Amino acid sequence: MMGAGDDGVGIKRIGTAADVDEGRIDRFRPETGTANEADIECLDDGAGGDSARIEGIGAARKVESVTDADDERFECFDVKPADEGVRIDRFLAARMPDLSRSYLQKLLADGHVLVGGSFAKNSLKLRTGDRVEAYVPTPVELSARPEEMPLDIVYEDDDLLVVNKPKGLAVHPGAGHPSGTLVNGLLAHCQGRLSGINGVLRPGIVHRIDMDTTGLLVVCKTDAAHRSLAAQLEAHTITRRYHAVVEGAIPDGGGARENPNPHPIRFLESHAIVEGAIGSEGGISGLENPHTEPSSGTPIISPEGKVGTIDCPIGRDPKNRLKMSVRAKEGKRAVTHYRVLERFPKYTYIMCELETGRTHQIRVHMASIGHPVLGDTLYGRAKQPFKTQGQVLHAKTLGFTHPTSGAYMEFDAPLPAYFEALLAKMRSM
Repeated sequence: MMGAGDDGVGIKRIGTAADVDEGRIDRFRPETGTANEADIECLDDGAGGDSARIEGIGAARKVESVTDADDERFECFDVKPADEGVRIDRFLAARMPDLSRSYLQKLLADGHVLVGGSFAKNSLKLRTGDRVEAYVPTPVELSARPEEMPLDIVYEDDDLLVVNKPKGLAVHPGAGHPSGTLVNGLLAHCQGRLSGINGVLRPGIVHRIDMDTTGLLVVCKTDAAHRSLAAQLEAHTITRRYHAVVEGAIPDGGGARENPNPHPIRFLESHAIVEGAIGSEGGISGLENPHTEPSSGTPIISPEGKVGTIDCPIGRDPKNRLKMSVRAKEGKRAVTHYRVLERFPKYTYIMCELETGRTHQIRVHMASIGHPVLGDTLYGRAKQPFKTQGQVLHAKTLGFTHPTSGAYMEFDAPLPAYFEALLAKMRSM
């Protein structure tokens, strides 16, 4: 192991808890940080590395908190009887709420957490009297660089371009995808001429689609175009229609069942829209919102039995930060309209239109009514019946008012080959 002035790649010793009060830093850290700027906001007390004593959270007492000029962070806790047997990752999540659970697990995996002076594993269960030391390295400043790559550009002018994104391509750099993203390709194609409103990692990006979702998104070259499209998104005037295959056969109107859904029935034009489950092969799952009293009675199904609206807030899942959920305490309003296009014995081909644009909205909403998107292992079952490389979801139609001409423009992207092949297979089953 290298000592404190050693050069080279490896571990540098920069401090132990016992040295804090004496003003020394003697702690393990890597030569280069591994933090993700989207996951962490370092807490700099402005003291230039001086220690600060802070009373603890819950049953544990926070012994010290040290932050240096580079925004790295050192935390130390004593384990009290109330935390006997608690897993180390859960213990840290309760005491470092500004860090995501996945990032804390990465700190553990990278050897940045010690318990009793030894490196801790995710599964370690704490004992009364344990000393927990956690080191958060300096965040790595990410920036997007131009990279040549083939792009399916549906439309382009001096203000914006519309791109048909393939499956497996992340929209912008982030954790796990520092390069090779759509933004990297756009920077090369546009020679850096993209709007800067969303910063160096998301230039030109007004809205996003998931890495394994295919289809259309608009990218802005100028800040004026960006502001115009962002305003349209906020006003819900942009047309966004997706095609998807979901699990379960959504039944015709005759299949009305007891309604476990806490959300009321809405009436749009001349027909009723049920907000929630309208039945599935394996039973009904309502839109579970713990902050609303459940309604009772039988839902009204639209005359065609093919139209539905899910109006339920979405926020970060309280138990898994990688997921979004309709159970979030502080969710934002989310509205998804859907229509059945074709029905199979175990699956349903649908069109969804977004009224709002929350993260994973279609995936979360359809799963919440018992019809997860096929191939979605995050919100559906872990073992999928088809090899689809993620969810069967395609952003097919995109329409907006052009920021300069004022004309309404609408674009359509045909279903990708894998999607067409899947439908053909289902039709032959």
